Amino acid sequence: MAGQTTSGAHNTMMDAALNQSTIVALGGGGFSMSESGTSAIDDYLLELATTVRDKRSTEAHHRRGGRGASVLPRVCFVPTASGDNPDYIHRFEAAFDGRAETHVLSLFGQSPWGYQDPKMLQDMDLIYVGGGSTANLLTLWRDHGVDDIMALAASRGTILAGISAGANCWFEASSTDSFGPLAPLSDGLGLIPGSACPHYHGEPGRAETFRRWIEAGQLPGPGLAIDDHAAVVFENFRATSVIAEKSEAHAYIVDERGETRLDRDVT
Repeated sequence: MAGQTTSGAHNTMMDAALNQSTIVALGGGGFSMSESGTSAIDDYLLELATTVRDKRSTEAHHRRGGRGASVLPRVCFVPTASGDNPDYIHRFEAAFDGRAETHVLSLFGQSPWGYQDPKMLQDMDLIYVGGGSTANLLTLWRDHGVDDIMALAASRGTILAGISAGANCWFEASSTDSFGPLAPLSDGLGLIPGSACPHYHGEPGRAETFRRWIEAGQLPGPGLAIDDHAAVVFENFRATSVIAEKSEAHAYIVDERGETRLDRDVT
């Protein structure tokens, strides 16, 4: 996917994010799909967030003439796609308790978290977007200005990550069940070019329909297909690595010629 450019026009903040971002797209997995709440992919995300927090803490202390102290990373869960499902939020909090300073952005004003100004995302080290309806997520984010805030946060070094709908949203387009049956969706944020398909071999029909839509031009290529328990890491707009927490989990580039499995690291 390296070297590709998005087809849509981006505002200044979007362009900045493309050049200075780290985005991790999960096909499935993480605490969302862990019976124990533990996840090697989530551990990896926390390592990234801790690096960001340590750097920011050190820079802040240097400005004050002191040394940086080790502090917990700030991690915000964004459960918009699930309608701010309380059980989903509680699972996030349990999974990251004691390992991060946890926050929740509830655009629905869900009690007890309440509605917060989305600008709070700019203070986070890791923004973790949950799964659910990609279409609903994109609509609400644009209504509340979250799309631009996400891009600005990324341009300032905040890690963006998401599972399923939370992975779809970063791309130009995606495969989604937001409308019931699987359907192509073409109005993603466009921070990453091409199309995404989560749960690639984890849900019936995902692989076949995605390949067909890419081949027919119904979704822009190249397509990135991600299995459950796998994630693709993008650094400065380029896919740099694939990580997996199960041996059978992979990611694939899909184009008109077929699919190519990407090399990966097993965490």
